[in-house]
Amino acid sequence: MIELNINSKRIDEELKQLATFSDAPAPAVTRIVYTETELKARDYIRSLMSEAGLTVREDAIGNIFGCWTGENPDLPAISTGSHIDAIPFSGMYDGTVGVIGAIEAIRALKSAGFEPQRSIEIIMFTAEEPTRFGIGCFGSRAMAGVLSPDDLIALKDDDDTPFDTVRQQAGYTESLETVKLDETAYHAFVELHIEQGSRLEKAQKSIGIVTAIAAPATLRVVIHGDGGHAGTVLMPERRDAFTAAAEIILEVERAGNESPSSDAVATVGLCDIYPGAVNSIPSRVLMEIDIRDIDLESRDGMVDRVKEKITEVCERRNLEADVSILNANNPCTSGENIVSTIESIVQNAGYSYQKLVSRAYHDTLFMAEICPTAMIFVPSENGYSHRPEEFTSSEEIARGVTVLAHTLAQLSTDT
Repeated sequence: MIELNINSKRIDEELKQLATFSDAPAPAVTRIVYTETELKARDYIRSLMSEAGLTVREDAIGNIFGCWTGENPDLPAISTGSHIDAIPFSGMYDGTVGVIGAIEAIRALKSAGFEPQRSIEIIMFTAEEPTRFGIGCFGSRAMAGVLSPDDLIALKDDDDTPFDTVRQQAGYTESLETVKLDETAYHAFVELHIEQGSRLEKAQKSIGIVTAIAAPATLRVVIHGDGGHAGTVLMPERRDAFTAAAEIILEVERAGNESPSSDAVATVGLCDIYPGAVNSIPSRVLMEIDIRDIDLESRDGMVDRVKEKITEVCERRNLEADVSILNANNPCTSGENIVSTIESIVQNAGYSYQKLVSRAYHDTLFMAEICPTAMIFVPSENGYSHRPEEFTSSEEIARGVTVLAHTLAQLSTDT
């Protein structure tokens, strides 16, 4: 193996500097796509890529690419990367480790005198989080063609501002038709990420090798009932939308608990009650339901079960429901060659490791539409993520960067 010098202190300093680009007070991080704060963070990432000697470009929605040109640049490149946007009041490691870590991996390979055959490209994906436009990973979705230009144009933020207006105000004015990548663009993609769970920590393992990624189906359900004064409408006369929602929420929980798949999860993450007064019967409820598994049959079976329950409850209670599927992506399985490459590298380095599935989804899920993929996880203290207490030590990150660097090197010589 190549002798590499991973500068863990520099990684830590750069992660902390990136965390200062935030609309929330430290230690929390809020960094929403295309805001002034997020655009400043983009400038910082571009500067790090340029300082590392990479050729930097951006596409029409702001995916940033930093390329280390290989000796055979006509071959499909090896790619890596992650995201830097952050949901409100989250932490400083989610996504960012995969961007800063990738830059450090290339620095280390360059310092070691390595020369790649295939080009190696870092991608900072636009908007992995669904915070502003209600859909996650729209940068990688668009690159993979899962989101078309028409789909992008249809997006609006919470202020009802069209996506196309927002992205052009941010300085991205090229045609959306140019975002989709050719299927021969990349030979492989590997993403370094914190685990966002506690499996590695509990097992006292240094590295997680992701073998599959679960994909969610997201349902939006609007239940229409009949409102009225809480003190004057007697119980037999009521058409309460929220009591119906309560039954459906419990069914969602049962669907996840009773699935034969050990990786099945089902969550009601949003429940908006109208009119929202203590002395008023709820006349309308908006719910959003997240159901996911790495087993597509299991995932879709849970979706069908919940939809049947919605129909049954509403018919029994004399209510109406509008049900729409916001997205239902396919799970992905990691490329066998990449997994075996990572496993060999980890074994040679003497790191403890565990093969596992990712129940959270990442940009890797959509990069799998373009090329073989895999992920490298490093532990999250207490399993925390999406909260200010999120933490992974610099030593653990450095081990992940070491594995990433060797993986990129080996894949780049795979001709």
